[in-house]
Formats: sequence, structure tokens, C-alpha cells
Amino acid sequence: MQQPIPYEDIKQLLHRHLVTKTDFLKVKDTMNDDQLRLFVDEAVTAVLRTRDLSISFEDRARLIREISSSVVSLGPIRELMEDPDVTEVMINGPKQIYIQKKGRISLSKVSFKDNAELMHTVQKIMAASGTSRRVDESSPYVDFSLPDGSRVNIILPPCSLRGAVMTIRKFSRDIATIENVIEKGSLTREIADFLSAAIKARLNIVFCGSTGSGKTTLLNVLSRFIPEEERIITIEDTSELRLLQEHVVSLQAKAANIEGKGEITIRDLFINSLRMRPDRIIVGEVRGEEILDMIQSISSGHSGTLAIVHADSPEECFNRMITMMLMSGIRLTGEQIRRQVATSIDLIVYCELFLDGVRRIVNVTDVRYEKGTDQVSLEDVFTFRQSHIDENNKVQGEWTATRKLPSFAHKFTKRNIPLPLNIG
Repeated sequence: MQQPIPYEDIKQLLHRHLVTKTDFLKVKDTMNDDQLRLFVDEAVTAVLRTRDLSISFEDRARLIREISSSVVSLGPIRELMEDPDVTEVMINGPKQIYIQKKGRISLSKVSFKDNAELMHTVQKIMAASGTSRRVDESSPYVDFSLPDGSRVNIILPPCSLRGAVMTIRKFSRDIATIENVIEKGSLTREIADFLSAAIKARLNIVFCGSTGSGKTTLLNVLSRFIPEEERIITIEDTSELRLLQEHVVSLQAKAANIEGKGEITIRDLFINSLRMRPDRIIVGEVRGEEILDMIQSISSGHSGTLAIVHADSPEECFNRMITMMLMSGIRLTGEQIRRQVATSIDLIVYCELFLDGVRRIVNVTDVRYEKGTDQVSLEDVFTFRQSHIDENNKVQGEWTATRKLPSFAHKFTKRNIPLPLNIG
């Protein structure tokens, strides 16, 4: 007599059977959806018959659906996605696939047979991501994240003139702690101690840099120093932040539907987050009018805000925040806005990808406002200066510290957080 079995137990047995008793891992990328479901269905039958077990019709259908949808058909780019040295995969139509490896971009030898195979891979990756977003002719571009944290951008014709274009920025699995960042040569122990203390002291910090410079990774790592008891709200366009704390509420912007309705912006979410009793707000990327609400919330007492801004230097970051404030339509002069930004933001941390593929913190900059003279200035607490590139194409240089007492030193005192040694 067949014995019933709990759903999770049969699911585990099926996984083991598919991996060890069949050639599933080799052939799954060559099958369409119907063939994949049939393959899994036959495997379910084999497992039940071999072990003399039974499951309900509903559980069987659920099992086939979940196993099939969890399979990401990566096709020819599987080897690129599984190569730990490849950090980005850039697909420019079916015949041209570039990769970024150790900081350098090169053309790979991989290609798709045709646009149909590429579109099949696009749709399978979207299905496996669990996103509610869609991409087709009526909505030809989309941003989303994979379950492992990798970020995907897809753009299709008619916006793309060379077929489907997909860019995958892989999530770095080997950078999870501040120790990993130090080992990579991105910063020194002294800078790490300072930044971790700055997080605990609830400084308002903006991370800046160009695309792929490591600013989101650094924010992720430093977020580990936010106290466990704090309620954290994260706001993003596309989910990239991976916080380890328990009390985290993650919010994500929503694009308009096909009728052009239903859009929910970063600014909408930020305004709503202020009603959610946040201890800490983290904005994945500030690029528009939400800067006004962020600066005003900091001014009204929401300290400890962390945010990302695309900019090529601390000065450019500061100027861009002022420009975004002006574009929001606020009725203040440029000098008044400059003063408000300077009194709200404590630190700007600038990251850069160097020629040797190492992402380094180049500047940790104190945003100072002198009330007596009404002057705003940016003064580096730490600076990386490149000296030369050695025979192994490795960038050589050193970090220096100013040792000047930072303008936010009183916040360390208020929180009873000691300033790291040799600072101030």
C-alpha cells in the first residue's frame, strides 16, 4: 500500500533524484517549458514508484510547477554566469556577448544561435526571478534582480536596434564582511574602523561613484554595523540591498502599467516611509526630487540616513545633490540649498574602479559648514593617492589621513562612540 508523504519531503527526494539519477542538469537548458514539465513529471512518477509513496494531485501539480519555474535556462551564457571572475555579462544581440573580468571588458567566444534562443533565455530568467514586471514590445525595457542578488536590465526592439540586449551585473558572493573588503584592497583597517563607527554614530552618509565602482557593495557591507534593535526601511528602484538584520522593511518603486497609470516613485515611497516609524532609512539610489524629502527629513531629526548618488567625485556628488534640489522646484536660493545640504550630509564616500580591477575607496570626505563664516567646504578625512602601476599591472598607492577633528565629532560624543585612533 502506498504511503502518503509530506510535500517538502517529496520535494527533497525529487531534487536528489533529478541531480543524481538523471541527466537533468545537462539537458534542462535545451528544453522548452512543455518538455521541462514532462521531464519533471516523469521523474515524480519514478520517485513515487521506487519508494512506494503517494501524493495528492494538487501537490503533484505544485511540485512540477515549482521545480520547472525554479530552473533558469541560461543557455550558452551559463559558463559565464558560473565563472567567479566574471562580474558582468553584456549581451548585445544573439551574436555579441561581452564580459567584464577583473575590471576589464572583453568580447567572449560565446553566442546564441539566433534571436529566438536569446529571447527564450530572457523569458526564463524573468520567470525565475519572481518579478511581477514584464518585458515585450509594448513595454520594451525592464530592471529586476535575480534571487542571488544579481541585477538584470533588458531592452528589446523597437528601443533596441540590434535585437534583445541584456546586461547582468552579478552579485558578489565573496564580499560579505568588512574583512572581505579589506582583503580585496578596497580600504585599510583604519578606514574600516572609522566608517563602521560612523554608521553606529548615526552619521548621514552618501556613497558615490560611477557604475560598477562598488558603492552598493560597500553600503551592503557597512549596513552590518547598524544595531540589530533598529527598524530599517530600504527604498530602491531595483532590489540590490541585502541586509542581515531581522527588522528590515524593503520597499521597491513601481513602474507605470501599459495605460501609463499606477507608477509609484522613489519619492512616493520615501514620503510614505516617514510614516512607518523608521529608525534608519536607506535609499538605493537618489536621482531626482526625492533628494528634497531626504534632506528635509534629516533636518527634522531622521539621522543615520544612508544613500547612493551617481557621481565622479565628492565635489560632483555635492553639486549634483544641489542641482537635484533646484530641479525639485523648491523656492530657495542656490546658497540656501547649498547650506541645507551641507548641514544635513555628514560624509561623502567616493568609490572608484581602477585599471587593475580593484574597487577602492578614494575619498572619505567631511561636508563642513562653518556657521560663523557661513562657509561650506569639503575636506577629506582619508584620501587614496595612486603613485604608479607596477610590472604586474597592479595599481600602487597609499591612503593618507588628515587627522583634523571632523565637523561631526559631536555626534560620536552624543552616541558615546569613540572616534577611532589617530582621527581628530
